[in-house]
Amino acid sequence: MIRKTRGGAKPAQDKNAAGVQELPEVSVSDDGDVRYLHLGTPWVQGSMRIRDPFDIDLEYVQRMMGWLLFTDPASVPEKHAMQLGLGAAAITKFCHKKLRMKTTAIELNPQVLAVCRSWFKLPPDSSTLKVVLADAALEIQKSEWHGTVDALAVDLYDHEAAAPVLDSAEFYADCRNLLTEDGIMTVNLFGRSSSFDKSLDQMAQAFGEDSLWAFRPTREGNTVVLAQRTPRMLDSAELEAACDQVQARWDLPTLRWSKVFVTARDAEAGSKSVKAKLSRVKEG
Repeated sequence: MIRKTRGGAKPAQDKNAAGVQELPEVSVSDDGDVRYLHLGTPWVQGSMRIRDPFDIDLEYVQRMMGWLLFTDPASVPEKHAMQLGLGAAAITKFCHKKLRMKTTAIELNPQVLAVCRSWFKLPPDSSTLKVVLADAALEIQKSEWHGTVDALAVDLYDHEAAAPVLDSAEFYADCRNLLTEDGIMTVNLFGRSSSFDKSLDQMAQAFGEDSLWAFRPTREGNTVVLAQRTPRMLDSAELEAACDQVQARWDLPTLRWSKVFVTARDAEAGSKSVKAKLSRVKEG
């Protein structure tokens, strides 16, 4: 039933021959203490541990919190988090409940929002939590959001999980416009047709190469990339100290992060090295 773990919600609607826009059906499945969200296929769009609904279950979603490594912990409750693609609301709930941040999510599919409220413990809208039902590509172009977001999480996939649906330099430039001067974007890259190198090039055009970091891929194949509006480097000692601080304060499993978090170009070089080795093995 469960094929591979990956995240995201559909940011743009499919169109049939008649021009009518359709969205996939949303369903829920349970496996022991874990609840999964699906969009019309067995692909997992998000998950929740039923006994700990405000913790983050999936490893790659935990890594989407990598922006915390560059942030003064005391300032976090004063910041604004935004998610493009609600999924099972793991990031939205964590930022709202655990980090105590002002939190906004942009989601296209009203079924996803309804299911998250009914089955995934997503709290109702309030002065500090807001879910906007809209096409993310269009919503983030509105000037009212520009320069207001400190932590932007981008996890936009359709129900087939083939590749990021929004993955252009223009889209990432719009994302950059959302960020405060110290703001950071994290992006989940996953899919049968996705290209890490291509996506990285698109982000570099919008943010600059010196602004990009990446986690090495998870076992499921998710690669989380981090893009800073204002580039900031961390040496190995600073990175380890930041990982310890994040784990101690918010109980995120950051123990291995310092070993798998590198500049994005180093991650790209590692990806190319692996591909070259696989190619040689195949040819042999």
